[in-house]
Amino acid sequence: MPMGFWRWWVAEMSLKIALPKGRLMAETAALLNRAGWGLAEYREKSRLYRLRSETMPRLSAKVFHERDIPIQVAIGNYDLGICGLDWVEELLAKYPSSAVEKVRDLGYGAGALHLVASKANGATASLDEVSSLAGGLRIASEYPNLAESLALDLRLRRFSVFPLWGGAEVYPPESADLALVPGRVGQSLFDYELASLGEVQRYAAFLIVNKDRRQGKDIRELVSSLEAALAPGGSFLAAPEAAEPVALDIRPGDGDGDTVRLALPDGHQQQPTLDLLHRAGIEISDYPSPRGNRRPLIKLDGVTAKVIRPQDMPLQVANGNFDLAVTGRDWLREHLYQFPSSPAVELVDLGFGRVRIVAVVTQDTVVSDVYGLRQLIAERPKSLRVASEYVNIADKYARDNHLGGYRVVPTWGATEAFLPEDADLLIENTQTGRTIAKHNLKIIDTLGESSACLIGSRRGKAGPAKRARMDSLINSLRLAVEDA
Repeated sequence: MPMGFWRWWVAEMSLKIALPKGRLMAETAALLNRAGWGLAEYREKSRLYRLRSETMPRLSAKVFHERDIPIQVAIGNYDLGICGLDWVEELLAKYPSSAVEKVRDLGYGAGALHLVASKANGATASLDEVSSLAGGLRIASEYPNLAESLALDLRLRRFSVFPLWGGAEVYPPESADLALVPGRVGQSLFDYELASLGEVQRYAAFLIVNKDRRQGKDIRELVSSLEAALAPGGSFLAAPEAAEPVALDIRPGDGDGDTVRLALPDGHQQQPTLDLLHRAGIEISDYPSPRGNRRPLIKLDGVTAKVIRPQDMPLQVANGNFDLAVTGRDWLREHLYQFPSSPAVELVDLGFGRVRIVAVVTQDTVVSDVYGLRQLIAERPKSLRVASEYVNIADKYARDNHLGGYRVVPTWGATEAFLPEDADLLIENTQTGRTIAKHNLKIIDTLGESSACLIGSRRGKAGPAKRARMDSLINSLRLAVEDA
């Protein structure tokens, strides 16, 4: 039997499901256990990405970041998936003809996306009245497709959507007028003095299927086993109730004021950023915050700070929402590849968080460099699948190296799990390369190095007082780096 036919036959006979890590993992594992799927290794704190069923020889699973699952099911890498309906609707808002089909609500993981705004003593508005608000409204969200769809549904005359990796609730009122954020069903108040104008989309854990696989006998049997294992109870997806009108703080961007707006990173770069600030003689409280506060108090006259995702900083600086930001050179590079004329620019190399951006393949791929990869691609009919969080860096790398027909698969973490089943090449960052080697992968090329850096805007508007504050802060950080 020819090897190509054998691989096709094995693929056709197998059943693959994409399972979520994070917030839905514990309840999903309990459901699958009741359904008798034999995926005992799928549990919290397990570091396994690939799973085989102990009771169904043809069933295999892979664990993904929840946001990746609708995409993986849509492109046919997986027959079934379990994830929040919010991420399914986010995909369908942009790609309504996608091959994803919603099967059923699984009865847990309930929540709702709320349109929120900062409270104030002013004119009140509800969700239905947002269109009457003056000016071009700025909406921040990690659900940019749903945010744009909502703005169009509400017939907003002018609006802009800020796509984010997370932390949208910290943007209003200074950096955005509204934010689309996840919360509880019926929640009315949010952190940072935000209030819900109304629920936009209710969601829960959902079973989804690739439309082309929907009618297969084994798919139907798997779905039936899940339905038999579901806990009794009604759907969480009833129509949202109307929210009470809220007094809003809708203000224009404050880029012309004298206050310097500094963006600080969340995640693993918080401690080295704090150490740098201390060396520069800058006091800051509640950063890193044990309670998740994103508005730390920085003890510099005329300077305010917010904690946001480093991935979001270059675009936010370019848009004028922040004057200075501590991010990674990799994310600045990713931004500039997408927007070559952006005013975002590096001001100071801060020296910590050094990583390499590398091209990665499996250990058994018979190439050792990009030239060998190019030759291998030329000998096969399939297009190359490139997985990366750095979508624009990956795209430029594939083009510059003439890697034939290729497709970039965006990811939101755990990228090393994509090889070899769901991608042929990764563009990833690494400090030592040990994690890459542990997953039976190897580096075949280095695209460049990255470290934390302070960025600003070439076109930032600043009066004499603000310019003096910015220069003082920049110089303090530069001296702290030089003295380290």
